Amino acid sequence: MRKFCIRFKNSIIALMALVLYLGCMAILFGLLGIDNWQVLELSRTSVVMAFTYVLFGFFMARTYGGFDVGVRKSRPIVISLSLATVLDDIITYMVLLIMNTNDENGRLFRPISLGFLVLSMLLQVILVSVLTHLGNRFFFYVTEPEKTLVIAGKEEELASVEKAVGIFHRRYAILDRALPGDPALTEKISRSDAVFLYDVPRDSRAGIVDLCYRRRISVYCFPDIEDILIHNSEQIMFSDLPFYCSGFEGKTFEQRVIKRLMDIVISGLLLILTSPILLVSAIAIKKQDGGTVFFTQERATIRGRSFRIYKFRTMQENIENRSVTKDDDRITPVGRILRKYRIDELPQLINIIRGEMSLVGPRPEMLENVREYTKELPEFEYRLRVKAGLTGYAQVVGKYNTSSRDKLMLDLMYIESFSIMTDIRILLQTLTVLFTAEESTEGF
Repeated sequence: MRKFCIRFKNSIIALMALVLYLGCMAILFGLLGIDNWQVLELSRTSVVMAFTYVLFGFFMARTYGGFDVGVRKSRPIVISLSLATVLDDIITYMVLLIMNTNDENGRLFRPISLGFLVLSMLLQVILVSVLTHLGNRFFFYVTEPEKTLVIAGKEEELASVEKAVGIFHRRYAILDRALPGDPALTEKISRSDAVFLYDVPRDSRAGIVDLCYRRRISVYCFPDIEDILIHNSEQIMFSDLPFYCSGFEGKTFEQRVIKRLMDIVISGLLLILTSPILLVSAIAIKKQDGGTVFFTQERATIRGRSFRIYKFRTMQENIENRSVTKDDDRITPVGRILRKYRIDELPQLINIIRGEMSLVGPRPEMLENVREYTKELPEFEYRLRVKAGLTGYAQVVGKYNTSSRDKLMLDLMYIESFSIMTDIRILLQTLTVLFTAEESTEGF
């Protein structure tokens, strides 16, 4: 039986994903169809709803990640797929309401079958959770951990890479570690299934990648600046000579206009929708110690311009001004709650409306941090090519202990692959942060 499962592993996982998707769709349409006969029959309403569900579901899968068992642990998959499914349900439900606004119903746009909608969401989350856990169990039942070699440019970097990869110990079994000049490097590579390269010099990396390619060994490379800058290059042929063209002109006029309109409209709506939360937070901060409600500080944005950022005060007043660390004893009890759910960041919506920040972009750093980081990493100034943001790629996937260099790489990935769709995806992915701990270092 196990041999059969190993042989058809990918097909079985694909079938589980299909069952999950069709099951969620059947739950939604089946429950909504109890009060709305046209949902379950071949009608204009059912066809439009099905088309919307499939199209938007594909987009949400691209945004949150699909049924990638074996790649992520179960909890992140459940959270992301549940969010994707709920948002897909809401959009499809809105289509139903629009289709029901007709002469037969008095041209009234009104909510219907809300109870069935909520029930379908609960059942879908249960289905997602069950199939995700079964999927990961099946994957590791048929998949042996890959024999893994970690290669780092410096001795002190090996431990941090081993810790990061070791989180996924059911997928990667770290058997060896090495530096680029290790005399036994070729032998260690030959007995590995996967090789991780971190901060390895380009000349050494080229030889290692070539050896892995010849022996069909998977390679995971930590990118350097040049890799990121040419990542989205366009392939162009000049006669029979292939070239990669990397344009660094920045955003077009149309992109800037659309991004600014998104900032104003979404920030304005969020301020209105979160106004009760803002009011309760302000009262809680004031009641706790009678101090000021808001914390302001000079931060850096596009082209190094400084501006005064607004946040809810989460720390004691009149204390040393330095970057916050995890479990910082300067944080107040109310502040810990505000930080946990990112509520302290909401006043920055005012900065966005004023044009000092954007919804998506590199986080605005303190001025002294910019000077310090730029001395250590001259490329740090590249972050200032775009406007600072409320959220960004580094905030979605980064952690408290992510180094400034690694966060720089994440920010550059965003800057050099910018698109309006990328911004929308990051905004939607930010929702997952509300359901995860501030620092998640657990794995398989």
